[in-house]
Amino acid sequence: MGILVTGGAGFIGSHTCIELLNDGNEIIVVDNFSNSNPESLNRVCRITGKSIKIYHLDLLDLESLEEVFLVNQIEAVIHFAGLKAVGESVQDSLKYYKNNIATTIIICELMQKYSVKNLVFSSSATVYGLPDTVPISEGFPLKAINPYGRTKLMIEEILQDLYISDNEWSITILRYFNPIGAHESGMIGEDPSGTPNNLMPYITKVAVGQLNVLNIFGNDYPTIDGTGVRDYIHVVDLAIGHVLALDKTLKSTGVKIYNLGTGKGYSVLEVVSAFESATGVKIPIKITNPRPGDAAICYADPKKAEKELNWKAKKGIIEMCEDSWRWQSRNPDGFKINEESENPRLIYSEDFLIPNN
Repeated sequence: MGILVTGGAGFIGSHTCIELLNDGNEIIVVDNFSNSNPESLNRVCRITGKSIKIYHLDLLDLESLEEVFLVNQIEAVIHFAGLKAVGESVQDSLKYYKNNIATTIIICELMQKYSVKNLVFSSSATVYGLPDTVPISEGFPLKAINPYGRTKLMIEEILQDLYISDNEWSITILRYFNPIGAHESGMIGEDPSGTPNNLMPYITKVAVGQLNVLNIFGNDYPTIDGTGVRDYIHVVDLAIGHVLALDKTLKSTGVKIYNLGTGKGYSVLEVVSAFESATGVKIPIKITNPRPGDAAICYADPKKAEKELNWKAKKGIIEMCEDSWRWQSRNPDGFKINEESENPRLIYSEDFLIPNN
């Protein structure tokens, strides 16, 4: 029996694949590589010494996706796949509603059809909108303020309705905060297309000389230094959280919701300072206008995950910065590899990619 991982080539997906393989799971990845690179999965195989069956297809392609269910024995699905840029979601909301919600419905329909009723869903702290207080617990009001966050919230509601209609389902919803860092090997990490939307890859792109200056959006928030405060969590801690969530999902039914965060907030300037201390690289900054809809302070109350999943974030901000820099400095162009690279490639066949062992 295998675990189907949608969007497994992405930042969080690829790190979770490592932890799943190290935990002894067989995994099947489905990804359209629209904002990821198959090289990430190649490196997952090199890090773990294990192989992955990888299907290059879009989740909106119902016929091709059904073939994955037909030819594989799937025990559970971890659903990462989806568009995730807040700004783009505002500019092209229909694209986000169609992609994120429709693909989830298609996945759930096929899971229902083939009696695969164990699901871990990748949600987001954006479902909380602009919270009135912190730390944020799972019982806080849900009031997403942008199309991306609303797609996550709508999917959460769909999944809860799905369980009401069929209580054989076991669904775990993970709301995570701000994942940064990279695998300690330096072989995989965050590789965004174009100008990064998130803080850490923006910092590392400046550090490696690909961007001139870090733009900081606002410095007059009611925080320790005027810049926004967020809960930054190491991506490996986050990946381990998915493995523990999967274990619980396979042992029970119902809908379970957990925050995955550290429970501690760092301001933008504190993250910059930590990065400079960890790496010795100076980051030039420029203060610009605040972005509409940005909360001043946002960090998690992770006690429920600690109590019920036996999960707790272990890696601190310095380690997050060190690992981010190790990845970026060794891979300034991300997963792009040239013809002279000694890295083994993934070989395309008609239906899927197989690691070249």
